[in-house]
Amino acid sequence: MIYACDLDMTLIYSHRAMLVSPDTPGISVVERYGGKTGAFMSDAAMAELKALTQRIIFVPVTTRTMAQYRRIEVFQQMIIPAYAITSNGGNILHGDEVDTQWQRLVQERMRGEACSPEEAFRTFAPIVSDDWILESRLCDELFYVYLMDRDRMPAEAVQERAKALAELGWELSVQGRKVYIVPAVVNKRDAVAYIRQRHPELPLAASGDSLLDRSLLESADYAIAPAHGELHRIYQETGVKGSWRFTQHSGLFASEEIVAYVASQAEGSATTLSKAVE
Repeated sequence: MIYACDLDMTLIYSHRAMLVSPDTPGISVVERYGGKTGAFMSDAAMAELKALTQRIIFVPVTTRTMAQYRRIEVFQQMIIPAYAITSNGGNILHGDEVDTQWQRLVQERMRGEACSPEEAFRTFAPIVSDDWILESRLCDELFYVYLMDRDRMPAEAVQERAKALAELGWELSVQGRKVYIVPAVVNKRDAVAYIRQRHPELPLAASGDSLLDRSLLESADYAIAPAHGELHRIYQETGVKGSWRFTQHSGLFASEEIVAYVASQAEGSATTLSKAVE
């Protein structure tokens, strides 16, 4: 099995997103940056994931830049994956080496199927103001992230800009205190599919919490999302759920359910494959 897992708000959690006290037993710090704690992870989920990676191909899949991904200590020291996908699918690491062939493919698709980052920036710019946007940056020369005051976000205007960006080949996603504006061709699903070409016989499990994870979850044989984040909010508002299941818990401890579910599916798929070989 290949297991492609989103990181922030799925497997690891910031202080703001974890929904429990950092002093809660069974939680460890897995990221430190600038003298501050960046992310936490459940000890039980960490232990089960480490055991699981002995019999599956685990692929962290994140919207973080390569530099931000490398700050996560657990994936540099304890659980070291063969592949990692960063930049929302824009970059693939094989070991610690960047897959330059994939980078070229992404750049070719961006030129052919999406407007330039500069035009996307200009399209969103009319609603950007100091009233609600605190900071913005272009990540890995691929997509934009805006840090915002969520309570002051002009929701209707953001949705209107999302429609305009979609016509230009870009997607908009609101995650916590951040707005992401990403070319549609830079996505987690296609990056995982590229890796999967090397292991076509293996089933795919996936987990994630946001709209940027949706196409990946839809492409998986087994998929699960935490009971928080964009996907769960859409389900609560519309009653419409995709092909994935949701956890019972929300917050950091949802990760334990997620890893346990994937482990159970890995066991089942291994049994099926063994019988097929016999």
